[in-house]
Amino acid sequence: AGQLAEQGEKVRSFAVDFAGQTDNFVADELRGTPDTPYVHDVARLAGTDHQDIVLDVQSLADPAVREKVIRARDLPAGFGDMDASLLLLFRAIRDRSTVALSGESADEVFGGYLQFFDEEARHADTFPWLVRFGRHFGDDTGVLRPELADALDLKGYIADGFRTAAAGVERLDGESDLEFRMRRMSYLHLTRFVRVLLDRKDRMSMAVGLEVRVPFCDHRLVEYVYNTPWALKSFDGREKSLLREATADVLPRSVYDRVKSPYPSTQDPGYGRALQTQVMDLLAKPSHRVFDLLDREKVRRIAESGSLAGTQAARRGLERTLDLATWLDLYAPEVSID
Repeated sequence: AGQLAEQGEKVRSFAVDFAGQTDNFVADELRGTPDTPYVHDVARLAGTDHQDIVLDVQSLADPAVREKVIRARDLPAGFGDMDASLLLLFRAIRDRSTVALSGESADEVFGGYLQFFDEEARHADTFPWLVRFGRHFGDDTGVLRPELADALDLKGYIADGFRTAAAGVERLDGESDLEFRMRRMSYLHLTRFVRVLLDRKDRMSMAVGLEVRVPFCDHRLVEYVYNTPWALKSFDGREKSLLREATADVLPRSVYDRVKSPYPSTQDPGYGRALQTQVMDLLAKPSHRVFDLLDREKVRRIAESGSLAGTQAARRGLERTLDLATWLDLYAPEVSID
């Protein structure tokens, strides 16, 4: 980008932001800093033609946007406002470009996620990302009717999935316990976690006619770095050590020093209130099929609470309720619980 800028051919760059987020940002366990200041540092150094796509509550909570997301996803189990914002980001990019580059899989390949450095996640006999997500979002069975949660046995499903996935990694002769666990963690992220992100990226981008390519998924890079010992991947005890050092000369110092932060999510309390209003409207339809699957009273308690304190889990429950209701409305599937 910098070389092209010197030749007068600026690369276009885009990033998503939320109205008022940078000024009012509150750090939490997942995200310690807002993205936009770092985005601007990169854009300045690289000399890109940069555009922030700033979204407001009305756009993120728009039922029409939710419907487009559910149609693109083809499933009601999504990432809430993070799906809506990705769709809207890609739609804005499509107004100026037909092809874009994205950084999916860099964290999986180079060990960027904070769970790679979380002792509980390292030693857990489950998918390591579930350890950190569980702390932040709570029990993912959330608003399901208890009898449905029991019938689904999601904990058993996850345990079986983990055993199947982990069986793909054999311990090497002379491999230390730490190196084995970290290689297994890398394998789980590359074979399970990133697939979810790539599917999300493809579906959101194709829904608006944008092609998004992922250079970090080049199989030669993935194979080479996967076989690099963890001691080298994290030689300075930080995330993505190899990638950070390899690109140190083209990164702003602020980005070089920054701790990994996941894809952004709005902190605007107005978003939660908009979800509450929509769910209350749904609760006013006593015959809606969504309550064949969800615990109506649990959903009502969340929707009627004066605030969404504590609240990523509560907000997630509202998003899941609306997603599932939308999916049922769109596809009218037959659902039976034996």
